[in-house]
Amino acid sequence: MRAEQGWGLETLAERTGISRATLSRLERGEASATAGMLGRLCAAYGRPLSWLMRTVEEAPAALVPPAAQTLWTDPETGFRRRSVSPPAEGLRGELLEGVLPPGARIDYARSPLPGLEHHLWLLEGRLVLTVEGVAHALTPGDCLRYRLHGASAFACPASGPAARYLLAIIQP
Repeated sequence: MRAEQGWGLETLAERTGISRATLSRLERGEASATAGMLGRLCAAYGRPLSWLMRTVEEAPAALVPPAAQTLWTDPETGFRRRSVSPPAEGLRGELLEGVLPPGARIDYARSPLPGLEHHLWLLEGRLVLTVEGVAHALTPGDCLRYRLHGASAFACPASGPAARYLLAIIQP
């Protein structure tokens, strides 16, 4: 993707705040990206995380059984992300399951694609979701709907169970 943009490692490092050495190791498959790194890469390319993940996977089928749903774990926080309904050609929405361990926090400096519509439904645990500076304390059953233009942060309190949620994302 970097080559398609005509960017060198230095340019991508400047746009993401990720060191050239780390970017080089990621490209060679010698290191795993954290959720924060993936967020910064997506913002640099102007694409949501699902787009980035889709570029390295086969085209998704209409029916996606659990065994075919991509599961990714952030090596830094333990956050687990399951692509329940991955993006597909001609469709603007996708459905994700997230599990954020107790005490974990993930910060995203900006939206990868300004105006993404999000619908987050908390299934278990507690979650503090900060959207563009406004904190929302969610409990099971709560649904937060918003359009993301700027920074966001997901935090699970240290006491209590992991925060498990479904997130619907619709591209503008």
